[in-house]
Amino acid sequence: MMLTRLKTTRPAIHTGLIILCPTLRNIPVPMQLKDSLVGIVPDELHRLLSNRFEVIGDIAIISLRPELDNYKQIIAETILKNRRNIYTVLNKITKLRGNERTARYELLAGHSTITLHHEFGFTYRLDVCRSFFNTKMAYERMRVIDQVEPGESVLIPFAGVGPFAIPAAAKGAKVLAIEQNPEACRWLKENVRLNKVKKNITIIEGDAFDTSLIPHKKYDRAIIPTPYSMDSILDVLAPHIAYDGMIHFYTFKKRGQIPDLVEEYRKKGFDLTYYDACGSVAPGVSRWVFDMVSPGCNA
Repeated sequence: MMLTRLKTTRPAIHTGLIILCPTLRNIPVPMQLKDSLVGIVPDELHRLLSNRFEVIGDIAIISLRPELDNYKQIIAETILKNRRNIYTVLNKITKLRGNERTARYELLAGHSTITLHHEFGFTYRLDVCRSFFNTKMAYERMRVIDQVEPGESVLIPFAGVGPFAIPAAAKGAKVLAIEQNPEACRWLKENVRLNKVKKNITIIEGDAFDTSLIPHKKYDRAIIPTPYSMDSILDVLAPHIAYDGMIHFYTFKKRGQIPDLVEEYRKKGFDLTYYDACGSVAPGVSRWVFDMVSPGCNA
């Protein structure tokens, strides 16, 4: 098989409260925040501003340098004024940390961190402070979901609030979604209800590395949005994928590591059909996806 490589209801939270939240990756949005703050933020600090921030539902997540602390409220107010569909503004004050993939956020404006996010016709309700959700992966998710066939059995570990699982179920696949975070699992169940796909999804709250949770069967497809430093999950789950089944595996790597990784997967018997970077997560580090055909129980 040839390898395709492409070019590359709202509970109150007091304003100013510092809260613990999963990290959210920044993406560009079409609002020129910097232009709105000319003459308000001094020139020597204005250059530290960015037009890039995450928008999940009606929540904006910004990441301000400490030098801008005296201006963070006016920055948040400007976002609310310019973006009428935004009601909450959070400021990320720490980087990703811990096994739970959490960062700390400061609430600058608004009254809730629970939102309703829409993506390609699907609806996801979540608390962005307790459930990981990455809007930057939207098009990549649809690329994968376009390949899902009705009637397929699909295994999805690290399912989160359902951005892979729900569209797959909507296409008629039978999905097993595994999620360890109780809060995310709660929202996943809610989103299954909202999107009317209950008959096609089985949800397991637990550790994806615990294979005793997985029914004794072979799956036609696995979608594995691997958290950072958990690449060993591929070897754990590969035996559960049918011969000639498809695996969509995500990992965080530098570009220079990819040739050796491709060779490693081939030596394990996987037939790679596609791989590409799908978003930068740190200087020099990207999230990579590998689509590969399973060799079955020999993996």
